[in-house]
Amino acid sequence: MTAASSLPETDLEDAAAQLRAAELNKAPIPPLTELFPGLTPAQAYAIQQINIDTRVAAGDALAGHKIGLTAKAMQALLGVDEPDYGHLLESMVFASGDEVRAADLCAPRVEPEIAFRLHTALAGPGVTATDVMAATESVAASVEIVDSRVADWKIKLADTIADNASSAAVVLAEWISIDRVGLLPDVAVELEINGDVVATGTGADVLGHPAEAVAWLANAVAPFGVVLQPGQVLLPGACTPAPFVKAGDEVTARFAGLGDVSITFR
Repeated sequence: MTAASSLPETDLEDAAAQLRAAELNKAPIPPLTELFPGLTPAQAYAIQQINIDTRVAAGDALAGHKIGLTAKAMQALLGVDEPDYGHLLESMVFASGDEVRAADLCAPRVEPEIAFRLHTALAGPGVTATDVMAATESVAASVEIVDSRVADWKIKLADTIADNASSAAVVLAEWISIDRVGLLPDVAVELEINGDVVATGTGADVLGHPAEAVAWLANAVAPFGVVLQPGQVLLPGACTPAPFVKAGDEVTARFAGLGDVSITFR
């Protein structure tokens, strides 16, 4: 996928390199919107794609996509009225019960999400939530680990887009056939850290229905010739607020009807 940009290619490459170095060195940088005044979302998606292409060329592979900024509170905070998206790579996928090194991250937070997996490709434009549900094979309890390579999470929309929508990893529980799952908006979620419930929510906290977010994604990537493919992991957005985590924390998200998913930060 590529995105049009009016910034010189050298500036796009420079911005991408700074973000990549921040991730590799665990040394956050100032916001790109300060380093490159006037940075637009289209330019930010171009920067995101440079780093994704670099990682794939080095041997990683596309595992799926994530949607961010589905919560109205986060949209209001950044002054936007729609979500954004990023990429999930195979190196970013963990199984429930795994451990993650907190030292490999800058300022991690956790978000419980209802992950989707399709049996039929979805190609926008015009994809609806009904289309998404008809194309869905299974869903899973998941926790997205979000991280900002921008210092102090001081981000505007273009900053988080360029930073792969602030994604770091996804932790997946077992996939459950969609036929065995009730209404997704009604799925209640509890997020625990070290045994204490720190946040609650439901599937309805994701644009009213998580499938609405997946439909938005299918339509958003369509102009770039991207089709959501069967087998890919699709993260629709958080069901709860996203608390910070640190080394030593044990995180469990409990999804009614979907089960639990857990990750330990060491």
